[in-house]
Amino acid sequence: MDSLITAAARALAAGDPLGALNRVALRNDAPALALRGIAMAQLGDLVRAKALLRSAARAFGPKEAVARARCVVAEAEIALVSRDLGWPAKALDAARATLEAHGDRVNAAHARYLEVRRLLLIGRLDEAERTLAQLDPEPFPPASRAAHELVVAGIAMRRLRAKAARAALARAERAAQHAAIPALMAEVENASLVLNTPAARLITRGEERLLLLEEVEALLASKALVVDACRHVVCDARTVISLARRPVLFELARALGEAWPGDVSRDTLVALAFRAKRADESHRARLRVEIGRLRIMLQPFAEVSATKRGFALAPRGAREVVVLARPVEEKHAAVLAFLADGESWSSSALALALGASQRTVQRTLDVLAAAGKVQSLGRGRARRWMTPPVPGFTTTLLLPMPLT
Repeated sequence: MDSLITAAARALAAGDPLGALNRVALRNDAPALALRGIAMAQLGDLVRAKALLRSAARAFGPKEAVARARCVVAEAEIALVSRDLGWPAKALDAARATLEAHGDRVNAAHARYLEVRRLLLIGRLDEAERTLAQLDPEPFPPASRAAHELVVAGIAMRRLRAKAARAALARAERAAQHAAIPALMAEVENASLVLNTPAARLITRGEERLLLLEEVEALLASKALVVDACRHVVCDARTVISLARRPVLFELARALGEAWPGDVSRDTLVALAFRAKRADESHRARLRVEIGRLRIMLQPFAEVSATKRGFALAPRGAREVVVLARPVEEKHAAVLAFLADGESWSSSALALALGASQRTVQRTLDVLAAAGKVQSLGRGRARRWMTPPVPGFTTTLLLPMPLT
């Protein structure tokens, strides 16, 4: 490798894409094309970066398997940044295996981190943790250690483990400062902001207040009976009952939780659960059926008792009932939460992350665009959607997350 290529590679490793381009901008050999592609990616021109990396992969000879694998890993990183979550994972896995076989442990580990970050985005936390457990960050350079700790923090935040997340972010900050890469330090700083902004609202006895992630974690570990509108479950510290597939039952449970220790009238429950303006006898009969189902579901830790005007929730033992709600109540909050990361998403990537059909996501995006809440860039398959973050709130509890 000649001196200009070496100098350009060192500039990229230090987060100086302009310095790298100054050395290889006019060259079209395979190593220069690869470095130019990485430099353009760091500068934000992802389309041009992807084209350059593909040209470099084709230009490398059949004996340069490691160089081609590095191009594949770089292209996978661009796909992740541009939220192309449908990018073939098998190609990345093959490239990682090639790098490991040839002793390039740092880039092989980077490929693993890309895989974990993709799994984290689509909510497959168990798989992300298993993959991450295969990596020991200690032998790697500071930038790789910072990336490792950022992933650890992301998983901890999604699992509502605030203390573990803070510890990981502190380690990431030290590694990023040691690496002296401004973009990496900014990424760590942005991740740290999540832990210092409201993550949810607590509703109890007619009052509301905002909670940080640590407070949400403490609440879920307490003796309180929690009606969790973020995950659509009813839980205490030991038992979780999911009502995610029973929306009518969850609406009833939330209404009863917000009214506790008082009751809720039958007409109000009918309006909330069945969207009926007036309650007739058929609605009342249906309400009795749904209340009976709710009684059975909540039997481990609460009773639903009838009152003169409606129904009330009565927790077993001397416990209070609280409702945990999202910081921002929005019909399409899950879509907005993904878009709030500041990156541009395709409708197919959003569908994959949400576990919904692409057509359903597209209809949602059209509604949000008509309301001025999102904007699109490009057309056809190149169309991407984005929105600025919700000011003053973290989106952690708006994203899909595991129940345990």
